[in-house]
Amino acid sequence: MLNLNSEKLAIGNRAVTNKASSRAKLMKGARMTEKNRAIDEAQIQQLIDGWAKALRAKDVDGVMSNCAPDILWFNLAPPLQYLGADVYKKNREEWFATWQGSIGYEIRDLCITVGDGVAFGHGLNRIHGTRTNGGHTDVWVRQTLGFRKIGGKWLITHEHESVPFYMDGSYKAAVDLKP
Repeated sequence: MLNLNSEKLAIGNRAVTNKASSRAKLMKGARMTEKNRAIDEAQIQQLIDGWAKALRAKDVDGVMSNCAPDILWFNLAPPLQYLGADVYKKNREEWFATWQGSIGYEIRDLCITVGDGVAFGHGLNRIHGTRTNGGHTDVWVRQTLGFRKIGGKWLITHEHESVPFYMDGSYKAAVDLKP
């Protein structure tokens, strides 16, 4: 916590003498940080909204426009991880081809946390629709997205999707859970 009434302020590894001009500069910097944080959160919210819209429409280029070249993806399906935009794009194209029409995709309880050039968001997402084999999918998954600001633009650098599993010895995925 920043104490502006003390004789000296500890900021990182340096001390600042408590003078009116120092106090004003610190307060202005704090306000700018909050303003920048709000701007960054809004940009990430727009990115997630655009990414989800592209996913619903099965627009692989729209999905990819928000991803870093070195994206690391922990998908629901094997293997344990996918690394790189080319692999991510191929997997998305294959997955999109398994759906009839658009994909139902709802994001609930999204929470975004922003830092200096890095951020993450997490929430519960519902995926639903009709598959090309005639089956119907309706499942809630947990998702965490990691972001980096690269060249002034926020990009997804890590995507992690999961479902809990029953620990009763069956190890069955708990795809029947709903928020």
